[in-house]
Amino acid sequence: MIRCTNRPDRRESPEVPSRVIDTGLMTGDDFTWLDATAQAELVRTGQVSPLELLDAAIARIEKLDVALNAVVSTRFDQARREAVTARAQGPFHGVPMLLKDFLCHTAGDPVHGGMRVLRDRDWRAPSDSYLAARLRAAGFLFCGRTNTPELATSITTEPLLYGATRNPWNPARSPGGSSGGSAAAVAAGMVPVAHGNDMAGSIRIPAAACGLVGLKPSRARTSLGPEFGEYWGQVTHEHVLTRSVRDTAAVLDVTAGAAPGDPYSAPPPDRPYRTEVGADPGSLRIGFRITSPGTCETAHFDSVAAVERTARLLESLGHRVEPTAAAALDAPGMFDTMPALLAAVVTWELDAWSERLGERLPSSVLEPMNAMLAEAGRSVTAVQWLAGSLLSQRWARGVAALWEDELDVLLTPTSPAPPAALGDLAPDAKSPEELAAGIATGAAFTAPFNITGQPAISLPLHWNAEGLPIGVQLVAAQDREDVLIRLAAQLEEAAPWSARRPT
Repeated sequence: MIRCTNRPDRRESPEVPSRVIDTGLMTGDDFTWLDATAQAELVRTGQVSPLELLDAAIARIEKLDVALNAVVSTRFDQARREAVTARAQGPFHGVPMLLKDFLCHTAGDPVHGGMRVLRDRDWRAPSDSYLAARLRAAGFLFCGRTNTPELATSITTEPLLYGATRNPWNPARSPGGSSGGSAAAVAAGMVPVAHGNDMAGSIRIPAAACGLVGLKPSRARTSLGPEFGEYWGQVTHEHVLTRSVRDTAAVLDVTAGAAPGDPYSAPPPDRPYRTEVGADPGSLRIGFRITSPGTCETAHFDSVAAVERTARLLESLGHRVEPTAAAALDAPGMFDTMPALLAAVVTWELDAWSERLGERLPSSVLEPMNAMLAEAGRSVTAVQWLAGSLLSQRWARGVAALWEDELDVLLTPTSPAPPAALGDLAPDAKSPEELAAGIATGAAFTAPFNITGQPAISLPLHWNAEGLPIGVQLVAAQDREDVLIRLAAQLEEAAPWSARRPT
């Protein structure tokens, strides 16, 4: 067990006043700051058409992306045809959205995953994934795909292929990763919702960096089919980045559930997730922790301030809030096994793309860190993979037991520090070994819950003295998204963030 005693001097950041913007009449770009639920209601009641919403979103993308570099491919013409021809169906009929350029592929559209070789070969997906098909059936109009680090292996979005995506709150800062393009697009008001996926924090870290709501659902809450039953072992979770808790809940209602051939699935909820918004969460046992799992390092004072401020808010709402050691998070199992498992995953990715393209791809087609991992992964044996998987599963059982005996919810920073400066973790900024270590440090609070499979959400409840959003993470027991949604909605009502917008 690790005893964490250091607690460096720190100060709370002063509050940054909210800026309230009156959107006035619903014309033109006044759709910008409406969430997806509100936009869908305008279509349902006949106040706007899907094409009007879509054209306004396209105009914003074309205007803002010059500065942000969040969108790497577009399908504007196809989306316009779909806006005109699609019959009214689903709760989000006519609402524009963007998809991350990693998984959630759509028939005939390019998918590059930050890899130059896929861009050069003009790789296009042959079909919709199950998740994309469910989003289509819900009525969303896909505008294009968003920037992501190569193979989604970084916590910043600065691939050598497409260049850096900039954070709308400060263009010199990272929007996080690996769903950084999606986060920047939603935070800037291009679209109200964008797809993301989370293997070690890739929804939650960008949500924290960009002032958004980012839920990683429980393992197997959404399907990875038809291509995959699992992806990167058991760590991959798919969902969206939004500006409101109600959007996060309502999108989960339309995407959750097993699909044919899934090896396992999360149990269905007792009622729709959207009905949990506004429901009384009761008085919960909430523990908070500010030291990174596996280390004795206390988070940056901005991240600590965000947690402590949220803890006080939760206590004022009637919850029982106390610091917790959550010592099971420091057990060595996850930290000992993850490097080898990640290396094997990158090797598999390279070989899988070799098979799809019909040519043997050397590791040199990848960025330096991924090339290093791909080479290292060739020495990981099947026996080592299985042993590592079993060890991480034992570690996960120890962590999950905290929710049986001690907690209803765990509160932590989402990231150990504010959004990084662009270039700090760029693919060519450091040696591959230093870069991998920096990424691991940045994902220390989020990655554990990809291993356990528990639902975890990042909420934008704090801004620092520089005006940068600082997210906090709430973690519930396995399959208890309902608890997180009730609590997140309560916090959103008590400390609303919708009026905070990047300039």
